[in-house]
This record gives sequence, structure tokens and C-alpha cells, in this order.
Amino acid sequence: MCGPGRHAHQRANRSGNASIIQPHHYRTSSPALLIKFHLVLPPASKFPPSPLLHHLHPPLATHYSSLLSAFASPRNSGLAVSKMETLAMGASVSASGLCARATAQTSQTSRAALASAFSGKSLRALKSNVSLTLASQRPRQLRVVAEAQKETLSKTAQLPEDDGTSDVQRPATKGSDRKMSIKDIDSKEYKGKTVFVRADLNVPLNDQLEITDDTRIRASLPTIQYLTKAGAKVVLASHLGRPKKGPEERFSLKPVAGRLTELLGQTVELAPDCIGDEVKSKIAGLKEGDVLLLENVRFYKEEEKNDIEFSKKLSENIDFFVLDAFGTAHRAHASTAGIADYVTSRLAGLLLEKELEYLSGVVQKPTKPFVAIVGGSKISSKITVIESLMNVCDKVILGGGMIFTFFRAEGKSVGSSLVEEDKIELAKNLAELAKKKGVELILPVDVIAADKFAPDANVQTCSASSIPDGWMGLDIGPDAIKQFQEALSDAKTVLWNGPMGVFEFEQFAKGTFAVAETMAELTSKGAITVVGGGDSVAAVEKAGLADKMSHVSTGGGASLELLEGKVLPGVAALDDVRIHA
Repeated sequence: MCGPGRHAHQRANRSGNASIIQPHHYRTSSPALLIKFHLVLPPASKFPPSPLLHHLHPPLATHYSSLLSAFASPRNSGLAVSKMETLAMGASVSASGLCARATAQTSQTSRAALASAFSGKSLRALKSNVSLTLASQRPRQLRVVAEAQKETLSKTAQLPEDDGTSDVQRPATKGSDRKMSIKDIDSKEYKGKTVFVRADLNVPLNDQLEITDDTRIRASLPTIQYLTKAGAKVVLASHLGRPKKGPEERFSLKPVAGRLTELLGQTVELAPDCIGDEVKSKIAGLKEGDVLLLENVRFYKEEEKNDIEFSKKLSENIDFFVLDAFGTAHRAHASTAGIADYVTSRLAGLLLEKELEYLSGVVQKPTKPFVAIVGGSKISSKITVIESLMNVCDKVILGGGMIFTFFRAEGKSVGSSLVEEDKIELAKNLAELAKKKGVELILPVDVIAADKFAPDANVQTCSASSIPDGWMGLDIGPDAIKQFQEALSDAKTVLWNGPMGVFEFEQFAKGTFAVAETMAELTSKGAITVVGGGDSVAAVEKAGLADKMSHVSTGGGASLELLEGKVLPGVAALDDVRIHA
């Protein structure tokens, strides 16, 4: 990859002190990129003198450095290229078949130089469909977002089609080890300051609009209590449900405000909106230790579109942004990611910090032997998780409806059990991949079969290799339970995602509950046990064993995507822990 081609040029149009740098042309062997730069630099006093030493995938780093060095040439901005230094590309670098994201922080010298040269100005560089813009925002850090046309990527870079359910990107390289949390800053810094906390208060309500499960509210309490105790003025934001037509009473956070008031032992007022003059007035009237809950952010379509203007409105008069909503961290929404560009400090809440510590930890640095248990109805929803776990696991145990696609791939009779016919070849490939990586792939030796999908169905125990016609497997069998318990007996780290059967029906819950009980026993013996979100969480809650696990994740899709090795947009938007040289 090379820098500016022979046609590269810059022309600075000046109007007073403002300069507009005209289009540039670059030659590059990389895919066509759409690049957006947001310059947001913090006060120099808050950063160490040395750069944070993280690196981009080399070709990307070279290209970005070429672009930035050109913009910093003396004849255009008065900056010496030597002052730019090499950008410390950190926080997250990720790529998917459609896009790549990188965030960067420069040294103190470079930040000051960049701020004086570019803050409030705009840049634009073009090569076919390559463009670059610099947004005028609160000085803080340089953020790079690049999107590549899928058809220009090599076959080895291609990823499965995005189904539109996530804004997550796959990392091309690792970012920093940890994001800054609210405890990484002296608690005195929060006194009298306004802190915007994006929490996940999306709780289920019955027809009377009463909360039926307040787990997520209780999970958010440690962060709120830490900040109020420090004297912060806390502004809480969340979504609830999926409103499509603007404000609707059934999606109001009013019940949540009431429950928070009970749990916190102090009044939590519900604002009439999440933006606007009345909300600004409410925020301005907060006293130290007060908590204000904003109304449902998804009453505005701009929230899910990550609209810039909406993000700016959310950020007005906010001193700190805290993300504690792990369950929505995989969404690039205004309140989870967009607002971060307009707030000076962006931190992880205590819940998010714990989620990242456990879920990232078990994948990146597990204590061996490491056993993963993956269940669920379809292999198609867990492909990437299984592939990712095979890189670090010693054993992968499979259960749930997905096993029947594997059985069919082995030529076994599965009766009328759920089979994804178009994924049979994939099942074969995964089995082969396990062999190549030396991972023990464990499938149940027997199953509980039913003559219909119903709680009152007739049942029988069948060998996994011979399920009768007209019968469907709905749980793992008694021998499989013993088989799985034996496989888990020496585990030091266990990750579980997905039930072993239809645990909602009592007679098909034994396998799932047996796994939960075995994990609880392992926890008592010192093993690290992590339940990775989704139906697994509901299962351990139903079994009454949630408090016996090392960690039970509050995220569904976010948990899966983090386990797949993807970078979550909400997490990528947060500050990295500052490393002093």
C-alpha cells in the first residue's frame, strides 16, 4: 500500500483562520474505502507524554499514516510531519465483509498540533469512492471509521452475509487490554459533575404495565450507587421494548422509575422526554447525588440510526459518558456509541466492566482445561461461536437441536428431529476443523425423544444413532448427562451458551438443569464458570443456580458476538486504559 500518488495535491482555501483542504487523490492497492475522521482531543494534562503503543494491521496503518502525514505537511497546515509521529492505533481495530473500524490516539505533542490545525475545519480526500472528512467536535481523540466495498475484498477476507441484526465488526487485530471504568478515575472527580449513564433497563412488563422481572434494573444498581455516593448528578438513559410509532405508554420507562426509587431508597424522577429544553432544565436542576431517568430513547427513530444531531442533543451539558448496557453494546446507536464523540470522558460502568472481564477473559486467557458447552436449536446461529471457541478450547460439548444436523451429517437416523438440511456440509466441516485443531468435539450418546412438540408428549430414550421415524429429540438423555459430566470433571474454565433441550417443558429440562448443577459444583471447586447470555441465563435462573456461577451475562446477542471475537461498537467508543511509558 502506498501513500499519495503523483496526482496528489492539497490546496488550502482560507477565510480568516479557517482552512478547507481540497480533494486529494491517492493510489492504493487496498479496497476502496470510505473513511470518516472525527477529531476529538482531550486536555493535554490528562494524558501521559508518550503515545499509547498499539498498532493497526500494517497495511491499514501505512495507509492511514500516509493520509494523515499529507494533511500535516507544512505548506498546508503549518505542521511539521515529524510532529505527527506515528499514530498509536488502539481501542479497537475491526473488519467485516462490509466495514472496518479503527480508533487512534496520538501523543500529547501530536494531539496539540492536530487540535490547533484541524479543530473546526473539514478535510476531504477522494479516490474513486474514497472520501475523508474531519468533523468539528469537542477536542478529544482521533477516531477512524472505514467501510470497504464487499466486492473489493479478497476471498480470505470475506465473511458471512450480515443479517442486519447487529452493528458489530470483526476485529482485524486486538486493541488495548482494557477499557477505562468509572473506578479508574478518582471518585472526587465526579463530585458535582453530570454523568450520563446508558443502562439496560429493558425489563419485561405484563398487560398491567407491571415489571415481571427486575434483574436488569438490579444489575445496574452498583454503577448508579457508586456515582451518587461520589456526589455525581446521574442522568440515566435506556430503551424499553421496540416502539415503532414514537411515544407509546406501553413502552414508557415510568414503571422502571418507580422500581429504581424503591431499590435506591431515593426518588428517581422520570423526565418527560430524553432531549429538549424541558429535559435540559431538569438536568440543570439536579443536585449532587440526584438521579434523573430519561424517557425511552427509542421513542426517536434517530436513536437506532445513530443520528449525529440526536447524539449531540443527548450529550448537552454532560461531563462523563458511562456505558453500562452490555445487552445493547453491540448496537451502534446514538445513546450507546454516537454520544461518545461529544463527551470528554467515556467510561465503562461496573456491570459492563465485569461482562468484558469474564467474557473476553475466558476467550483470550482461559485457565486450562477449557470446556465450552454450546446448545440451542440451530447450528446456523452458533457457527462463528463454535469456530472461535475451537481456537482456545480443549473440548466443545454440543447439545440442543443443533446436534441433529451433526447426526444427519454422520448418516444417523434422526426421525423428525430438527435438521438444517443446508447446513449438513457445514457440520461436517466443523467436525473436521475440530480434528485439525486437536479439539475434542463431544455429541450426546443418547437423547429423550417425543412423539410431538408439546409438554404432554409421549417420550422415550433413544440412542443418538437411531431415533425412530415420527419421533423428535427434545433433550439429551441420561447417558449423555453422565458423558457430559465426565467431560467436565477436570475443567478449570467452563463457558456455557445455549440449553441442552426444550427446558421450558418440564420433562425435557433434565439435561439443561444437569449441566447447570454440574457447573455450580465446579464453581465450588474453584473453576471459573461463565453463562454466556440468552436462554442459558433463563435456564440457570429457573434452576435457581444463577448465584452459583462465577458470572451470568446480562447480554444475549452481545454475549454471542463478543464470544465470536467481534468488537462491540459501544465498547469501541470508550476510552482505553491509559498506559504510562
